[in-house]
Amino acid sequence: MSESARQPTAAGLILRGGPISPFVRKVAMCIIEKGIESRVQCVRSVTAIATPNIELQRFNPLSKIPTLITAEGLALFDSDVICEYLDTEYPPATLYPARGPTRWLTLRWCALGSGILDALVLWRTERNRPPAQQMPTILGALDVKVNAALDLIEYELPAIQASGVDISHVAIACALGYLDFRFSDINWRSSRPRARAWLEEFSQRPAFRRTLPYEVSSPSEAEPHFWKQAVFPEAPSS
Repeated sequence: MSESARQPTAAGLILRGGPISPFVRKVAMCIIEKGIESRVQCVRSVTAIATPNIELQRFNPLSKIPTLITAEGLALFDSDVICEYLDTEYPPATLYPARGPTRWLTLRWCALGSGILDALVLWRTERNRPPAQQMPTILGALDVKVNAALDLIEYELPAIQASGVDISHVAIACALGYLDFRFSDINWRSSRPRARAWLEEFSQRPAFRRTLPYEVSSPSEAEPHFWKQAVFPEAPSS
């Protein structure tokens, strides 16, 4: 990538990621919820555990998405850091309570949703190994952890709903959405009617609809997908 491509754009922010990652989806949903899409240029970046993205490493040495480049040229990584940056620097701050018990409950529920995603990514990686290489103890442990976390969401959902739409709602919605996308064989809804009904309602929000994950083509042409106007980066210059 040329040095000029690293300079702040007219949009102000550069989000590097793609439509599959649930962690990128958290950031995209926050951007839509805050109404700041016009300030963000989206750049597609493909990552893989075994293949570092050298071009992306110019901004994030961990070669992970999402990575956000601020208007000042600062590279931020980790979806929770990026989401809080966006809510703080582009007021009004609506997704993160400022202080008190409500803030800590919100951060706790956000960590629960993000933790489910961490476990699901590990679970999918293990399930994708050849059967002879899979570790049943790992698969079983991740199954137990994810289901216990889902049960906690079901139990505490009345309190979660009472807080209004905030970052915890975004994180939990991304976790449940990723279950549907990558674990369609798991019927998580059957024993969790509260979570099922909540997601049905939350999924009507534009931030959820316009960030549905896809691998080949966006799932709906009725409204523009968040990543539809994304650009692909230049190859790194030698």
